[in-house]
Amino acid sequence: MPHQPIKIFNGKIITPYRIIPQGSVLISDGVINAVSEGTLITSDALEIDARGKFIAPGFIDIHIHGGGGHDFMDGSEDAFLKIAGTHVKYGTTAMLPTTLTSEKEGLLETLTIYERAHKNNIHGSGFLGMHLEGPYFAMSQRGAQDPRYIRDPDPQEYKEVIAHSSSIRRWSAAPELRGAIEFARYLRQHGILASLAHTDAIYEEVVEAFDNGYSLATHLYSGMSGVTRRNAFRYAGVVESAFVIDEMDVEIIADGVHLPPALLKLVYKIKGAERTALITDSMRAAGMPPGKSVLGNIKTGLPVIVEDDVAKLPDRSAFAGSVATANRLVRNMVTLADVSLIDSVRMMTSTPARIVGVSDRKGSLTKGKDADIVIFDENINIEMTIVGGKILYSSTSATTDRQTVL
Repeated sequence: MPHQPIKIFNGKIITPYRIIPQGSVLISDGVINAVSEGTLITSDALEIDARGKFIAPGFIDIHIHGGGGHDFMDGSEDAFLKIAGTHVKYGTTAMLPTTLTSEKEGLLETLTIYERAHKNNIHGSGFLGMHLEGPYFAMSQRGAQDPRYIRDPDPQEYKEVIAHSSSIRRWSAAPELRGAIEFARYLRQHGILASLAHTDAIYEEVVEAFDNGYSLATHLYSGMSGVTRRNAFRYAGVVESAFVIDEMDVEIIADGVHLPPALLKLVYKIKGAERTALITDSMRAAGMPPGKSVLGNIKTGLPVIVEDDVAKLPDRSAFAGSVATANRLVRNMVTLADVSLIDSVRMMTSTPARIVGVSDRKGSLTKGKDADIVIFDENINIEMTIVGGKILYSSTSATTDRQTVL
């Protein structure tokens, strides 16, 4: 059944390259029908007056573990739906649900649950496929990943996992492990993005990995090697390699804690908005008050403590995922890293859309693309979130009478 057309007008439309000062967007049947300066003339559309606020593409989070008290590894469809419902309030319109290291059975179960949740997800951020983070990691760079499940790539195992589900969109692994290059080739054959993660590789290993499909650095700086010294000789690590290889994409946790402002500025200066995606990497405590929490499965996961706007292991030896939301990432790039609003939004929209292969339908306000749209104020506080042409979140400052945003 067709949805009523929606017209959003009197707002500042953000494109990847400019801001249209007084623009309008027309939505019909779940897709963008027109983007224009000035006001579009319509007769039967539900009208939304943006009142000078910003109109942007919906935020795309390609690395997220949980939120609202739930984790994608909890083993329930309800957890998937509650996480999607939590993050849509913060402007996320599409995401890649992400796993942690686990036994094979845990991965298979999560993939099966994803299939069900994907069909029933009508009230939250859309799902773009699964991101498997691990379990093929370097033990020395495990961070908060559970060491009980870390292992080298096993062809019999990963072939079974891939055969089990067609919903795997990316898989993060350490490329220096035995069998990791063959693993990447297999991923590429099946259209799955390979990412460098929790790795102690040096430059020469990263170059080989990139040549064989590892085209993205997972949460740059976190869980990866920098410059190391062996006897008198220095070796470039994954961080430096990602900078040197121009064509390599990177993702960063711009929560202001995992990376301080100076590093946010450095990544932007070297890689630019076109090669940098913002990710929350958020765990179950996102959108929740500080205190004790659990990373991973609610019954078998690792206990963590949330303080200083980040999750930590109880001994404070490592961060254990962020509690950030997408709008906070955009705000931080503007306020902490001195990045323009256009580029900050680009790193949360069109760049991640390209990286995961959905730029043909998401990531920018373009005619014919999915009507995934957010309206926010100058402080990046979300006023309204629209997913597939449906208004799924409206702040308390927005009225429902002709959907006028105050």
